[in-house]
Amino acid sequence: MMLESTAKRPRAAHAPAGLEAAELVRPTTVREALSLLEKAAQAGRAVMVLAGGTDLIVDRHLLPIDRAHRVDLVVDVTRIEQFHAIAKDGERLSFAGGVTYWDLRRERLVLEAIPMLAEMAKDVGAVQIQTRGTLAGNIASASPAADGVPALMALDANVHLASTQGSRTIPLAQFFTGYRKTVMRPDELIVRIDVRLPGSAKVSWRKVGTRQAQSISKVALASVIDVANGTIRHARFGMASVAATTHPLDHVRTYVEGRALSAIDPAEVDLALGRDIQPIDDVRSTGEYRMHVARSLVRRALASVSA
Repeated sequence: MMLESTAKRPRAAHAPAGLEAAELVRPTTVREALSLLEKAAQAGRAVMVLAGGTDLIVDRHLLPIDRAHRVDLVVDVTRIEQFHAIAKDGERLSFAGGVTYWDLRRERLVLEAIPMLAEMAKDVGAVQIQTRGTLAGNIASASPAADGVPALMALDANVHLASTQGSRTIPLAQFFTGYRKTVMRPDELIVRIDVRLPGSAKVSWRKVGTRQAQSISKVALASVIDVANGTIRHARFGMASVAATTHPLDHVRTYVEGRALSAIDPAEVDLALGRDIQPIDDVRSTGEYRMHVARSLVRRALASVSA
């Protein structure tokens, strides 16, 4: 997957329009990669950061040539060794910028602490895609249909950006500014993502597509719901393919948090969901069907903590 800030960089488009003419560089350290990005930004060169290439490379083949743009430099980050680390730090689990979906399926820390991430990773295309696609690339490409983003959002993920000017941490829920747009600058790189360990909270993932496997979602929902003494103490959601960006369902969260399970009114949950999202029609589904599925997934998530 290509890691690319969409804040100022031109979007990827048609393959014949540039990659074969672009310079390819392969840094082996984060510091080297950041230096390359800084120099390119200062020189006004159009840059793409290459990780798995499973998303934007496809875009370059499919988009019309009139939307193509020049790419001067491709920064391949797959040779950066420290980009494949998964580590536990207190109450959080962190993933370096090159961690793939296949890593999630095999890593003991993930399987023991947050098996939902491994379950989600199984739903990302075929094994070939899982071995190349990265969590950081999923975030950087800012697709509203991304599978990894709703799972990370429900886990209160933070995105760690670095440049030669320093580093900053952005909550994932604040990372996206619109359809395929993010807060990333052209000279920045996603170097790490960290998530909250869910502990005893109920964690769930459900993706609904046209078929059981290798399908882009019509709707997907990840949820983390913590209940104590019959009351929802903490709830986080991430829903894909229902808005211009992955949605945290803040109105639903506000309604259920602090409320006794016995006092939750499904009609009020539906009203809150309607204030959060207004799905549109597109080639994969209708807005009406998406809303129907979204209501069902939220109800199932809440029912799972009531059982």
